[in-house]
Amino acid sequence: MQPDVATDIENLDTTLTTVEKVIDLEELRRRIDELEHEAADPELWNDQDNAQKVTSELSHAQTEFRRVTELRSRLDDLPVLYELAEDEEGDAQTAGIADADAERASLRADIEAMEVKTMLAGEYDQRDALVNIRSGAGGVDAADWAEMLMRMYIRWAEKHQYGVEVYDTSYAEEAGLKSATFAVKAPYMYGTLSVEMGTHRLVRISPFDNQGRRQTSFAEVEVLPVVETTDHIDIDENDLRVDVYRSSGPGGQSVNTTDSAVRLTHIPTGIVVTCQNEKSQLQNKVAAMKVLQAKLLEVKRKEERAEMDALKGDGGSSWGNQMRSYVLHPYQMVKDLRTEYEVNNPSAVLDGDIDGFIESGIRWRMATAQS
Repeated sequence: MQPDVATDIENLDTTLTTVEKVIDLEELRRRIDELEHEAADPELWNDQDNAQKVTSELSHAQTEFRRVTELRSRLDDLPVLYELAEDEEGDAQTAGIADADAERASLRADIEAMEVKTMLAGEYDQRDALVNIRSGAGGVDAADWAEMLMRMYIRWAEKHQYGVEVYDTSYAEEAGLKSATFAVKAPYMYGTLSVEMGTHRLVRISPFDNQGRRQTSFAEVEVLPVVETTDHIDIDENDLRVDVYRSSGPGGQSVNTTDSAVRLTHIPTGIVVTCQNEKSQLQNKVAAMKVLQAKLLEVKRKEERAEMDALKGDGGSSWGNQMRSYVLHPYQMVKDLRTEYEVNNPSAVLDGDIDGFIESGIRWRMATAQS
């Protein structure tokens, strides 16, 4: 085995050992046993919300444990692959070493991705994420862009088998969305997706311009942690104005024959949330309250860290700051303006292939926090 290969394998072992210590495999195994016991209790499903939380945490813990143990097994097998290749001769040896090199590169990428997971140690990082997308400047192109972004995040969640619950979709008149709110339900989703918050910019030939001109449009992404009972976000009913109206679909078409959509206005802060995707007015109100609580929690968090942000800045990741550019014309590129990470395949990115952006964003956030 070449010295540089041996050194690289040694470095991979050091990184993976650190990951194993941070995750604490013994504690994770104990937690899996505990959750499996809870999941086997026939009384569990008497409380649907708690049952879903238990099964989701169990699935995530099992997946994480399996990923780390498989990485260790692959790393242990890697020197053997090189030894077997070096025992061959001629073309067989060349092919064997090439296969071992490819496995080493793949293993490095997987270990680095797992290392990123260990960086999610913020107060709310382990929670579900509430994502709000709103069209910005750019007219009908911006509304279409907002819908494209929503699809991108939902496709990303589907590829990872994360649950998604759509609370509200407010359609624009001609095409696309004015705004949308949905939850991504899996452990550590807030910590993972919070680096996506900011303004996303699209440059393309507008499909809505009969002269085929280039158009720049913007959409804003807000990511909030889902509120839990321990947060003590109490809302006085006297501080709420509740409006009900008929849900509508694309182009203003009615999708519900009753006034089931709900709009909540929190009078002291002026925060307005809507929900129209549930079947009943009561379900929509419950979902809207979840969104309102998450927004009020964010207000509380901002107030608590205002003094610190004033001293050191917030790293450029706050709502409204342009953070990524998607260019479809005159060239093909998606580039994160904070991390400089870029790819030349916008189609794959818009189809949910955003792990590279998320991982670089998490590393950038940690480096910024430490500087």
